[in-house]
Amino acid sequence: MTMLGYKNCVLRVDLTMKGATMEPLRMDWAEKYIGSKGLAIKYLYEELKPGIDALGPENKLMFTNGPFTGTPVPCSGKLSVAAKSPATGTINDCSIGGHAGIQIKYAGYDAIIFEGKLKEPGYVLIEDGKVAFKDASDLWGLGSHEAEKILADRYGHDYSVLSIGPAGENLVTMSCINSDYYRQAGRGGIGAVMGSKNLKAIVVRGTGGVEVPNIVEATKRIIEIMQQDVLQEDNTFVFDYGTTAFLEACNDGGILPVNNFQDATDERWVEYNGDVLLQGKKGKRGCGSCGLGCGNFLQIGDAICEGPEYESIAVAGPNAGVRDPEAIVKFNQVADNMGLDTISAGDVIIWAMEMTEKGIHDFGIRFGEADKMIQYLELMAKREGVGADLALGVKACAAKYGGEDFAMHVKGLEYPQYEPRGSWGMSLAYAVSDRGACHMRAYAPNVEVFAAAVPPYTAEGKGQMVYELAESNAVKFSLCICDFWGTLNYETMAELLTIVTGKTWTVEEMGEVGRRVINVARAFNQREGFNRKDDTMPKRLAKEALKSGAAAGQSIPQEAFEDMLDQYYDVLGWDRNGMMPDEMICQL
Repeated sequence: MTMLGYKNCVLRVDLTMKGATMEPLRMDWAEKYIGSKGLAIKYLYEELKPGIDALGPENKLMFTNGPFTGTPVPCSGKLSVAAKSPATGTINDCSIGGHAGIQIKYAGYDAIIFEGKLKEPGYVLIEDGKVAFKDASDLWGLGSHEAEKILADRYGHDYSVLSIGPAGENLVTMSCINSDYYRQAGRGGIGAVMGSKNLKAIVVRGTGGVEVPNIVEATKRIIEIMQQDVLQEDNTFVFDYGTTAFLEACNDGGILPVNNFQDATDERWVEYNGDVLLQGKKGKRGCGSCGLGCGNFLQIGDAICEGPEYESIAVAGPNAGVRDPEAIVKFNQVADNMGLDTISAGDVIIWAMEMTEKGIHDFGIRFGEADKMIQYLELMAKREGVGADLALGVKACAAKYGGEDFAMHVKGLEYPQYEPRGSWGMSLAYAVSDRGACHMRAYAPNVEVFAAAVPPYTAEGKGQMVYELAESNAVKFSLCICDFWGTLNYETMAELLTIVTGKTWTVEEMGEVGRRVINVARAFNQREGFNRKDDTMPKRLAKEALKSGAAAGQSIPQEAFEDMLDQYYDVLGWDRNGMMPDEMICQL
């Protein structure tokens, strides 16, 4: 059937032949997966051959928006970026804020799929229905910020730029894609996929619009929803503080990691908290169609960034034994410019700090050495010196040098900065995440720690809890809605979809979409050889108890973790090896 809100068009770019074609969007898939995350994974599941090299020309890089993109629906300015991950070998989808998603939609496309590989470094210019291939020899080797400035000066600030830094060019499997300078599709090496295609940047501008039914009434109702729901206290704290507000909550809850997850509280957290960081605030901004505006521009000394987000603060701060706000902001700035995921890059550096201090292998860096930590980012991005090893990631480095007991990763993707011994559900959420350790698939601390609605130090009921959180996020991100709209529920999702598309959607269908997205991602990974053996937690969580704070004395017994895993598989109807039955795969 025809649904409004979509452009009903996919742009397929053949980098090898320097050609582009347009084709209709698979609307039968859109009805089952909506858009963004879900639709991208479905396309890649159907189009990628099993076992391909994630850094080979046969991998595809997909940018996908959703039916809300470019409409007044609040918090809908995100863009999904997906490919097979070179870091983990799994499916990988990320989201990136800013304005690129809206530009792609206004240019006339629900999705852009990049295939093949340019013979020489280049970038692609997309202006509405026109696609041009440009030489990037003058940009190759530059930081992402420098490259974006050159392109913005060349074409104007009404164009959006998506670019990679040296890390992506050098195929570092923790490299990201940047846009609007400080927005990242950050995890799983998505920037290395772009670099493997010799694609330095995508420059895009669209001058079209989005057709929805009854535009006047639709806009009126959308504004009502924003006033009644989005602009409520539970959501709007991010306008003032961004995710720096999480520091106090995580420290109080015993889930703020310290010194490579050796502990989970820091009595010195007030030295780098939001109140301290925001003394350097110079400006504000939000993504397109945003009702919350979480972006804070900071300058502390010569360190400049937007944010920094909780994850970057925690990994470059207490988890690295650093409490200097300027160093934390500088870490964020350099990582962004180099095109490195701050979580993965930070985790491998702090692992190296512990390796050095324990005398297992001397990487030349110890906890608290902020200047070296920042220097190591450039070495990793360029694969030089000690950075050549660290650029391989925690899993590969631990296999080579030891220290596997405190290598904090799942499936080769390094841990986000929420300590699971203080939130047992988070250990399960990390384990079953489709792209490796990820806090964006199911965010257990919100329930177990901040709201204290579920006891955190037990396995009981955690399979169902994590599934429900994962299902909700799967459909939210398939709508391409920002996670900061924390009060968004299925009733509002269904109402907004009905308003925008003209097709009646129900609450029950929202849950069905979420489950379907989880299953198609699992089917992709299952086809690549993943099963229960890969749904793991780091050994440190079972072997070592936390020393201080609200979760002092807590570890996660291996049998409790295995019980949670069984529960999760049972909820989804997978077998005890984490495998989907054939009849379930056939329904995707």
